[in-house]
Amino acid sequence: MILRYVHYFLAVAEHGSFTRAAAALYVSQPALSQQIKLLEQTLQVQLFDRTGRTVRLTDAGKVFQRHARQAMNELEAGARAVQDVEDLSRGHLRLGLTPTYTPWLAGPLLAAFWQRYPGITLAVSEGTQGQIEQQLVNDELDIGLGFAGDHAAELSATPLMQEGLVLVVSKKHPLAGQKQLAITALTGEPLVLLDCSFSTRVEIDQQCRTQNVSPNLVMETNTLGAILALLQRAPLASILPDTLVQAHNALCTLELSPPLSGRTGVALTRKNTRHAAAGALIEVLSHVLGELKVRQ
Repeated sequence: MILRYVHYFLAVAEHGSFTRAAAALYVSQPALSQQIKLLEQTLQVQLFDRTGRTVRLTDAGKVFQRHARQAMNELEAGARAVQDVEDLSRGHLRLGLTPTYTPWLAGPLLAAFWQRYPGITLAVSEGTQGQIEQQLVNDELDIGLGFAGDHAAELSATPLMQEGLVLVVSKKHPLAGQKQLAITALTGEPLVLLDCSFSTRVEIDQQCRTQNVSPNLVMETNTLGAILALLQRAPLASILPDTLVQAHNALCTLELSPPLSGRTGVALTRKNTRHAAAGALIEVLSHVLGELKVRQ
């Protein structure tokens, strides 16, 4: 079966139109239609229902689409593996990381990796843990930085570090200067937290329920930067990873008593895949984490 047929089939399925697919592929519509007909003849099934205004997949087409996507992902992974030469003089790496890593780790990590492997092109994106895991499963990322937990069966996790969850306030906050706060005090202390799309928030909620504490939540957001900026401008508190606060001189931390359990940062990759650049990034990351720990 010619690979071009499969590529054209997926384009029509995605666009739901021969006209739009042809435009996206820079081919004529008659030529595209002919290629799809040849594919259907090869498979001896009808892949598209052409009777309505839009082109829809038949049941057979839906089945073939699933396998075709998987095959194309594998071929693209193979192409990247060919380019991912042993000496790491060139290549391409797709990295995803959760937002709590960005303020304190992304800069040192990316700088160190580029200095050591300048020929490798990095594509870096930020997302929630769930988004990163799904992108890894879909072969849209090569490596993700997240946290230990119940991961998809297709993924493996390499432990990197431990971090704790602490109460964070500005140095002008009434609580600033205290070393510790009873966790029961969270019922009266106005808090701004990350929303439930973040693993950090899920962990906080689970542990507070375990200790029969109902935090005084006055605001939530899916933007970490907004929380950090808000804490410096209003007498609010938040619960965040202790690693995050180290990069912000205007903020300070208080241990909660009893403390919220720490969590393990991990590097996530797909099982049974070899990506030399991803392995190199994990090595650089371990070195960077060691340096950051020394400076703490």
